[in-house]
Amino acid sequence: MMFESISGGQFLAHAGEGTWEWHNMMGFGWFGAFGMLFMVIFWVAVIVGVVWLVKWLINQGAGGYKPKASKERALEILDEKYARGEIDDEEYERRRRKLLEE
Repeated sequence: MMFESISGGQFLAHAGEGTWEWHNMMGFGWFGAFGMLFMVIFWVAVIVGVVWLVKWLINQGAGGYKPKASKERALEILDEKYARGEIDDEEYERRRRKLLEE
């Protein structure tokens, strides 16, 4: 069997009949395939984590903005204005319909 030196702890071995095979000098065998799979899973997890962190930070910077809560608050303000007499029945109904459509 003839060996050629290759970098990274691997070498190319002549298996006979004119074929060459890659072998791992450290003897890890199938660990290379599993290591590659775990590396892909690791990087996917890192990317998902970074995306989640960025979205969370943006949400925190917006003061935890929630559209549903905003709509509810707008209806409360509308009710208060109507109760104080600042707007009439027609204006109240028009604004309420518009808020509920969104």
